[in-house]
Amino acid sequence: MEIREHVIVPLGYGKFVRSDKIIALEPIEDNRGPGRRTKVYVDQMPYPVIASRTEHAIIANVVETPKEILEATAALELLQDFLDDISQVGPMLRKSIKKEAALDLEKFERKIRELLEHQADLEQ
Repeated sequence: MEIREHVIVPLGYGKFVRSDKIIALEPIEDNRGPGRRTKVYVDQMPYPVIASRTEHAIIANVVETPKEILEATAALELLQDFLDDISQVGPMLRKSIKKEAALDLEKFERKIRELLEHQADLEQ
């Protein structure tokens, strides 16, 4: 992969940086959600910038990446976001959703975790 030079990369929350100035990306795993996604280390900046986008989304803007990889990455990010949202639903609401809408959130959680774990295994 080659870094695209002089491309402005959106980090989210109105933050932008030039692609060739990004030194490193560090995903923030704990407390994922708004404002807690990725640390972006930028040349000549003493502290990392906190981006609202995932490291995969930022990398997709920094390097030339085949369309198929971008689409797969976007789908995985969507699944991770959905899993994060589902985990916030309490047991009482889960029961109500299952009863009223016949939607089993535990089943979705299980399937999404399996898919994400399988993808992680493939990347190792």
